[in-house]
Amino acid sequence: MTAPAERLLMILPAWNESASIANVIKEIQEEVPGGDILVVDDCSDDDTVGAARSAGARVLRLPYNLGVGGARRLGYRYARDHDYDVAVQMDADGQHDPRYIHDMVSGLAGADLIIGARFAGEGRYEVRGPRQWAMRFLSSALSMIVRTKLTDTTSGYRACGRELIEFYSKHYPVEYLGDTLDTIIQANRAGYKIRQLPVAMRPRQGGTPSNSPVKAMIYLFRAGFALLLALVRR
Repeated sequence: MTAPAERLLMILPAWNESASIANVIKEIQEEVPGGDILVVDDCSDDDTVGAARSAGARVLRLPYNLGVGGARRLGYRYARDHDYDVAVQMDADGQHDPRYIHDMVSGLAGADLIIGARFAGEGRYEVRGPRQWAMRFLSSALSMIVRTKLTDTTSGYRACGRELIEFYSKHYPVEYLGDTLDTIIQANRAGYKIRQLPVAMRPRQGGTPSNSPVKAMIYLFRAGFALLLALVRR
């Protein structure tokens, strides 16, 4: 079982999350007072950096916008270079409830990668239309590939230990959707054990979600392409 004395890093990619980042950091500090928080700023043009630093997080700034995948890869490199035992990747908009961090870290006693799953019986998070179709298709396909039931393969709420920290610091993809799908397939191909943990997701605590019918259809097509790319990539 993961020991409380192990060094724990929470990795939060952030782009224009000044409305929520301080409160997210505060919640994490209350739940995991012994852990460290790293905010990777993806060229925000608001006060995300100032708000994160004032709240007590460590902050790295990307020189140009890479997207969430690039920000997470930098976070894993930081975790590797600073000798962390466990990394928990989270979103900076407040949707990921820090109360589940302890359970996710404990889950690493029986797996190498723990995915916080929205559709596994905890909470009432709802998705409709093309996004729902895409998520169901991806989860069914990846469940067959990794031979374990996964209901939320696009979830960015995850925990992993030293070996995957090292692996992701070198191989974490930067492509949109690839950063969630490809990382599962990569870990499975490398022999790592993957499990999910039911979690309840919350509405955004700040900012504006970029949802629309057109964007939902684009999401569906990009999700299918991302899965195909992940399957053929070596």
